[in-house]
Amino acid sequence: MKKVFAPSELIINEDGSVFHLHVRPEQLADKVILVGDPGRVQTVASHFDRLECDIQSREFHTITGWFQGKRISVVSTGIGCDNIDIVMNELDALANIDFKTRTEKEQLRSLELVRIGTCGGLQPNTPVGTYIASCKSIGFDGLLNFYAGRNDVCDLAFEEAFKQHMHWNPLLCAPYVIDANSELIERVAGTEMVRGVTIACGGFFGPQGRELRIPLADPEQNAKVEAFEYQGWKITNFEMESSALAGLARLMGHRAMTCCMVIANRLAGEANTGYKGTIDNLIRLVLERI
Repeated sequence: MKKVFAPSELIINEDGSVFHLHVRPEQLADKVILVGDPGRVQTVASHFDRLECDIQSREFHTITGWFQGKRISVVSTGIGCDNIDIVMNELDALANIDFKTRTEKEQLRSLELVRIGTCGGLQPNTPVGTYIASCKSIGFDGLLNFYAGRNDVCDLAFEEAFKQHMHWNPLLCAPYVIDANSELIERVAGTEMVRGVTIACGGFFGPQGRELRIPLADPEQNAKVEAFEYQGWKITNFEMESSALAGLARLMGHRAMTCCMVIANRLAGEANTGYKGTIDNLIRLVLERI
């Protein structure tokens, strides 16, 4: 007997759209670009040849349209892995749950998702302006630990090596290590992006080792992160969404990756607040390769 998703679990609006995104199933393309900033959705869509729909709800802005013969949806998630949990579950519901019967569809859709974001570089080879493709993500957020099958999709040996190196504080969420989709990485990253390991943090300040008025629990955190190496992998950057995106995509049967432009290099103490005009080059590159 098919599982029926109750109204309290899958909330559908009166117009047939999913609760937070306000998108209807027929409005979602198979190729999806995710951005954090709702304002960046229009920047991506400015490259489209024509638009199908333009929907705004809270921090979630969705435009579906066509670029060089490809149907693409661009969706803003806001900041953080908690918002990725909302967006990924609702996108998967739009693709793979029949909203009339509230049951899983017989034929499942596999979405292709590329997140375009900004990040802080952590190595000498990731100065401001570098494009980084997150081949692996380390989740400081703990989100994937709430889902069954977490151990089946994560790199457990990498996790253990990282925890030992960091002398991991048991008061923190258990970190998880997840791979992005390898085919998507090869196709989108090309030769223009540094392939690296990204830490997705649960905040912008303390979790990323920034200290303002409150002292850090571990003042040496960033130094240990920068020094970590496992089987040739070094941690290249901090951001706040890649782990949840890659992890949930793996569990749901979708293909996902994150690519970011470095706007601050923590090692050098440099930052570029005028990056919005230059990230368009990364957007164009992703549009051509997705």
